[in-house]
Amino acid sequence: MNKINRVAIIGGTHGNEFTGAFLVKKFQQFPEVIQKPSFETLTILGNPKAFEAGKRYIEKDLNRCFLTESLQNPTLASYEDIRAKQIAGVLGAENKPKVDVVIDLHSTTANMGLSIILGNQDPFLLKLCAYLSEINPLVKVCYTIPEKGSNFLRSLNKLGFVIEVGAVAQGVLNAELFQKTEQLIYTILDYLEKYNQGNIPNINNILALYKFTGTVDYPRNENGDIQGMIHPDIQFRDYEPLNPGDPLFLTLDGKEIAYEGTSTVYPIFINEAAYYEKGIAMLFTEKQLINCD
Repeated sequence: MNKINRVAIIGGTHGNEFTGAFLVKKFQQFPEVIQKPSFETLTILGNPKAFEAGKRYIEKDLNRCFLTESLQNPTLASYEDIRAKQIAGVLGAENKPKVDVVIDLHSTTANMGLSIILGNQDPFLLKLCAYLSEINPLVKVCYTIPEKGSNFLRSLNKLGFVIEVGAVAQGVLNAELFQKTEQLIYTILDYLEKYNQGNIPNINNILALYKFTGTVDYPRNENGDIQGMIHPDIQFRDYEPLNPGDPLFLTLDGKEIAYEGTSTVYPIFINEAAYYEKGIAMLFTEKQLINCD
């Protein structure tokens, strides 16, 4: 791969996710902390109006506005559609990038700790993630849907990825998670600088990758109303194994609903507040060991 010349850090793609938004504000106030000798680092506050209002979005989810056909459609004129076009103008498209790496900062009400979310398995990203997870065991790495045709901001760049931290309430700053996320960003920037210098550290190249397999909705009645909640036995237990027969939901009338799958899965984004509107109670993943050599 060619030398890295420009890196973009985006925070506040969702306006009520304060960790990333305030990190971007800090970096804009003290730009020297993210600059490196061999590349430039840009910062973008993703959704300024939603951040000012303390809301996830104004009209629609900005992180669902980056389909190529949407960006090229002049009739899409919501605030977030316009903002997506502006961000794409700065970052470029995947086939014509204006930056080399995109880091999109998010926070979650789920107990995701320090998570990196990938939309592709580019060898460069896998090696970066293997390095990060080796030096910090708190770092978990997920691979979601293939990026081709994705509407996520990170899909604008082949080396785009998400840092997702939690659990933290919407519209709240958590100093511990703020500091851990900040340190993770500095570690990533240090790695990129070492890459440019041809001095990447030797690491164990075996990466534990949590690969997305599907979503699960809450129990609902015939009218679509939620009739159950996350079972207390799995609340806040993201990345922990869920075995066939384990309790999954607790209905409003106190009945347990068990996981009926035939294999062990590893739920993530358990009870994410923002996913209620999307009909998602959690995501299921399978755990794989990837050789990044």
